[in-house]
Amino acid sequence: MAISHAILAALLDTACSGYDLSKQFAGTVGFFWHATQQQIYRELSKLEEEGHIVAEVIRQEGRPDKKVFSVTEAGKEYLRKWILEPSEVSPIKDELLVKVFAGEVAPKHKIIKELENHRVQHKDKLKAYRAIEEKHFVNPQTLPLAEKYRYLTLQQGIRYEIEWLKWCEDTIKFLHEDNSN
Repeated sequence: MAISHAILAALLDTACSGYDLSKQFAGTVGFFWHATQQQIYRELSKLEEEGHIVAEVIRQEGRPDKKVFSVTEAGKEYLRKWILEPSEVSPIKDELLVKVFAGEVAPKHKIIKELENHRVQHKDKLKAYRAIEEKHFVNPQTLPLAEKYRYLTLQQGIRYEIEWLKWCEDTIKFLHEDNSN
């Protein structure tokens, strides 16, 4: 997957500026596809050059003009073609897993502390996902199809965080019970 697909997906709902897109990105597809504001702006330029998005210039007094981007039909077709291609399972790239894998070279209590830190982060993210679920998806079966798809991605995020929490808790317990080192 390229960042272009994530940006087009985020722009499907509503046209927005690069700045607004980077804020919106963090609260939507940004949960499962990270991109910096610089990457987003760079990709917006490419997508505009390729005709996948179009920008409307909004004049502003006392501030620079603002470009509001929206997806073109060509952009929707580009996204549609990509969606219809088979996807491979993405490899896991997680710093904590590498630290645990090589944990033998560090004091065990430091690894446990890092696991506890991650447990807190995953609890916080799960709490945020649950809040989104309660606010926007009270009765998901009644939602329009586009919102049902968003609900499904949120459900995967919730499951992901639950599993991470369980793994962190199990791993902390396992390491506490281990008498070696």
